[in-house]
Amino acid sequence: MLRTLFIMASVVLLATSLQAGEIRTHDWPVQFIPLEVASYPVVMDVGFWMEIVNQFDVIRLHPVTLVRYEGCIDVMVRTNFNLLMSCTIVPTGAVRGTYTAALTNAAVNPPSGTARLCVTLNNPNLTGQPGGSTNVHVATVTVRVVPR
Repeated sequence: MLRTLFIMASVVLLATSLQAGEIRTHDWPVQFIPLEVASYPVVMDVGFWMEIVNQFDVIRLHPVTLVRYEGCIDVMVRTNFNLLMSCTIVPTGAVRGTYTAALTNAAVNPPSGTARLCVTLNNPNLTGQPGGSTNVHVATVTVRVVPR
């Protein structure tokens, strides 16, 4: 019992004599007890982050009329900042014609959102491909992002 009182008194005296980051004592308590002497805040810089969840999807064109093909996908985005998407399209030359790409709902707010990406092919020249060809790569759409 006396030993316990001595330990408690030593710890109290030692704790009252402490200043942040410093220990001044001639005798450590009978039991070696870790004492808090300093604490440090942890900080970080958070950068801009975004992810297109379905970036490996394929836009498949379907005939609407004899001279017009269309195809759309939903572009699902996760982000930590307000962003605005835009797109460009580059034909591969496999099927000549007039290609356009457009995004609707292109402004996305955190934590996520969905934009609609549609491609149109007008006046396609199908003579360069054999009939019955499947999965012919006719164009590539590039999506760009900018903070807003």
